[in-house]
Amino acid sequence: MQTNFSAAQLADPDVAESEKILRKCVHCGFCTATCPTYVTLGNELDSPRGRIYLIKDMLENGRPADKEIVTHIDRCLSCLACMTTCPSGVNYMHLVDHARAHIQETYRRPLPDRLTRALLAFVLPYPRRFRAALRLAKLGRPFIGLFEKIPALKPLSAMLKLAPASIPTASPMASPGIHPGQGIKRGRVAILTGCAQSVLDPGINDTTISLLTRLGVEVVVSPGEGCCGALVHHMGREEAALASARQNVDAWTSLLSQGGLDAIIITASGCGTTIKDYGFMLRLDPAYADKAARVSALAKDITEYLAAIDLPEPVRKPGTVVAYHSACSMQHGQKIIRQPKELLAKAGFIVREPREGHLCCGSAGTYNILQSEISARLRDRKVRNIEATGASIVATGNIGCITQIASAAKLPVVHTIKLLDWAYGGPKPEGVADETLVAAE
Repeated sequence: MQTNFSAAQLADPDVAESEKILRKCVHCGFCTATCPTYVTLGNELDSPRGRIYLIKDMLENGRPADKEIVTHIDRCLSCLACMTTCPSGVNYMHLVDHARAHIQETYRRPLPDRLTRALLAFVLPYPRRFRAALRLAKLGRPFIGLFEKIPALKPLSAMLKLAPASIPTASPMASPGIHPGQGIKRGRVAILTGCAQSVLDPGINDTTISLLTRLGVEVVVSPGEGCCGALVHHMGREEAALASARQNVDAWTSLLSQGGLDAIIITASGCGTTIKDYGFMLRLDPAYADKAARVSALAKDITEYLAAIDLPEPVRKPGTVVAYHSACSMQHGQKIIRQPKELLAKAGFIVREPREGHLCCGSAGTYNILQSEISARLRDRKVRNIEATGASIVATGNIGCITQIASAAKLPVVHTIKLLDWAYGGPKPEGVADETLVAAE
């Protein structure tokens, strides 16, 4: 794609980076076939190619974002399916992230939208605040129908619908400390406790720590780490996102100087995609660029890490039919495709992949709150494809997908690590009923 940025514009390193990305686009349109919003809405401006034109026009002319641009950029899930499909290597992720930051700086959203986004940024990255908000959600449930009828309050309605009926207690295993490996030491890793997942399902990390320590891997929960920054990053709040990134880089760099690390384990793939991008996000910060790049290189999804070590024979082979849902942040963001399926198969599960596995489930961080109607259509499409597999259980590696799919599916939806832990001697995952232990055929 030909660009016409001035030398003064290209002096801005973010603009210069976006200009390089834009020049790689050859207008081929391959991205439209795999874009969930284009497939759902049929509008060229709701495809990656259409959004690229909008972003180019906005940045090249140095103008503030307007309502049209914001509408179509807001509808983007950042699922990154377009990057998997693109034959030209267009880094749409970095381009749309820059566009969102530009929108945040130059566009004044309507008051209800500003308040909703401010509330999400204030609550979700902080486990204590999030837990308190979920308790308050019980008071708001009777008003869901009313909120649904008022356009400005639809995000609030979506929040209340997604809020769980019960909230797990905070896990003591999430507190800073060291969990020694059993037997012969096979490695030392840090684990991200994160934010939303630690509230919605602390058992995911507990199970991960339990399995890794049984395998002889020492697991460290670092003091000082917190939200990865993805939630605010995708809302264009760059300073907040970079502050979270620096906080985590400092925490894990400290561990590196105190015994080293073989990996930084991530159990929420949405977080993994962002942490693996810390090197890029902090490339312009001389105090953090090298440290961030090192952290990004160490970040591993739990299935990515397990696939790289020698696992023993499973204690049990359930033989259960599992529908594996590959989160967008897993398959498109991190290109982790075969490892989770191979681990499940080796553990004795019969793995089935739903049709249209490349399409997003509609969760996408805060998307199922801010774009609830499109999100619901994508969710229902995903659930239909999953249930058509005849599986007994749904496995996936991202808390957002678990929450989204479970809100409509009749099958139990569990994190992949819980099924692996079960096969390697851990307890049966909660919510998996006895009758699901038989293949549904």
